[in-house]
Amino acid sequence: MALEIKTSIQINATPDKVWKKLISFEDYPNWNPFIKELKGDVKVGNKINVNAGGMNFTPEVLAFTENKELRWIGKLLFTGVFDGEHKFELIDNKDGTTTFNHSEIFKGFLVGMFKNKLMRDTKSGFESMNQELKNLVEK
Repeated sequence: MALEIKTSIQINATPDKVWKKLISFEDYPNWNPFIKELKGDVKVGNKINVNAGGMNFTPEVLAFTENKELRWIGKLLFTGVFDGEHKFELIDNKDGTTTFNHSEIFKGFLVGMFKNKLMRDTKSGFESMNQELKNLVEK
């Protein structure tokens, strides 16, 4: 089973300003209500440590493109049980604003068991993070 959660918010700042706050991982505990901690060398192919939604995991970085995208994939035990591909995407609206897309695709045989919780709690966590990022960047 696969399940995708998509959220989006417009931020009144350029992508470089949004990116700068987004990748200031050491500041996450001060403002981020969803991702409490992100540690490690964030480069494609590297494993990082993330505490998000009350869970600790060590996903692999799939993309890290300045001012555009950060994406990683995490899995429970092994591929196919409960995998999550998390993505932050910044779209330059060419008018001094940025659309911040925050999404995750969940796959695996356990996804169905957690569908309602994911749609309720995880989506709410994404939306809270998006709003706090907007508040942080715009102040």
